[in-house]
Amino acid sequence: MIQLVAWRLIAAIPVLLVVAVSVFCLVRIAPGDVASLIAGDTATVEQIEAIRKQMHLDDPMLTQFAVWLSGICRGEWGTSVFTGRPVLRLISERIEPSLLLAVYSLALATLIAIPLGVMAAAFRRTAIDRLAMFVSLIGFSTPVFVIAYALVYVFSIQLRWFPVQGYAPVSQGFASNLSTLALPAVTLALVHSALVARVTRAAMAEVLLEEYIRSAKAKGISFLRVILFHALKNAGIPIVTVIGLGFASLIGGVVVTESIFNIPGLGRLTVDAILRRDYPVVQGVLLFCALLLVGTNIVVDITYPHFDPRLRRVR
Repeated sequence: MIQLVAWRLIAAIPVLLVVAVSVFCLVRIAPGDVASLIAGDTATVEQIEAIRKQMHLDDPMLTQFAVWLSGICRGEWGTSVFTGRPVLRLISERIEPSLLLAVYSLALATLIAIPLGVMAAAFRRTAIDRLAMFVSLIGFSTPVFVIAYALVYVFSIQLRWFPVQGYAPVSQGFASNLSTLALPAVTLALVHSALVARVTRAAMAEVLLEEYIRSAKAKGISFLRVILFHALKNAGIPIVTVIGLGFASLIGGVVVTESIFNIPGLGRLTVDAILRRDYPVVQGVLLFCALLLVGTNIVVDITYPHFDPRLRRVR
């Protein structure tokens, strides 16, 4: 296991390097003079030049990248141009809402999607299968903001069960935290569960056609036991993969949801930094999300031998 993790970490280094180069170049090729935008319309030429020198914008592109990458390796991810605070501190302050929202959403999506997908595969080509896939199609096709505003109207404005906007940290109590993240979590869960349900249905439908499933049924094993202890485990690799990728994408890609519910997460931080052209923050957040994605892939990859013992010999 340790050797597997070590090899995956080594293989992730080139990926992260490519991501770092891409993030750096995308931010730098944006149109407009960064120093002038940061300084403002009333800034003098001397002030603009001072900002340009502070951000190393006069140096060659390769030198700028080397300075930034060396700071990343030392744990110095730069300083926000507008707030003057370290980028890592800004990320650490915003990671809690995004992380909890991703955990709640993914847990709820898994509880909804896996039973739905299993039921659709077990009764495929029946009314149950068509109904389950129709529900998942509706969830996958409906925009996030439509679901969010519908939930706000029903549960916040009409029933007054949950607050419309805002975020309560865990330090104020788990109940308060859960009440502020309930509607955003349900919004994301309804969208993400549609994808997980369809993947579960496809994987289960393929496994249920295998010979060992027929043999288990012929031996008199109950249908429920065949589904839960034989078919579902062997169909677990694609299901775990899509769940793992969903977790990483939920942390870094909940901009619309965080904006609607006024949640101070990484999505809001990224949007604010882009609008203000705060390059150090944009680069830091994007690189941090890439690290989360790579780390999630490694964790998911480690779980594969649990579902397919043949992979233990291969690795």
